[in-house]
Amino acid sequence: MKKFVFLTGQPGIGKTTVLLRSIKALEDMGHRVGGMISRELRESGVRVGFEIINLVNQEKGWLAHVKQGMGPRVGKYTVNLDDLAEVGVKAIDSALAEREIAVIVIDEVGPMELYSTQFKEAVRRTLQDRKPLLGTIHFKARDPLIDFIKSRPEVQIVKVTYENREKIHESVVAMIAEALKGS
Repeated sequence: MKKFVFLTGQPGIGKTTVLLRSIKALEDMGHRVGGMISRELRESGVRVGFEIINLVNQEKGWLAHVKQGMGPRVGKYTVNLDDLAEVGVKAIDSALAEREIAVIVIDEVGPMELYSTQFKEAVRRTLQDRKPLLGTIHFKARDPLIDFIKSRPEVQIVKVTYENREKIHESVVAMIAEALKGS
């Protein structure tokens, strides 16, 4: 049984949209979902950064921004390791600890997040837990953590494409629902 489902695909293909549809469907089925998502932010139609959001309490922080001061750089963005730890990692750890949370969400395992040792450790803790995980993996990112994720027999990688992005959440939800029966 595949207990951990990760979406991947080209940038802008709709991974987070599929993820959000899947979360809504799982919640509509009565399952509590916790963890973190990331969302791009635009000003005057131009992407200026990414925020991270705790799914349970809606706490927000900056993952990266064009005007962020100190931190690792990915393209034109500077990563905010403090907010990633204080919002993202805490959201993952809280979802692991809370008995009411049935499914953990991690959006995304990608170049920005991979600068954080705390984030990587939280992902590894999640992969050792009994709760199903629904996440996204950056299409081209390379890291030992991504290799570890992809090597696990209980991981299903689902590629989001233009052709399947409108309906693929139904298959994703079915996989997670099946994993919930076994957890």
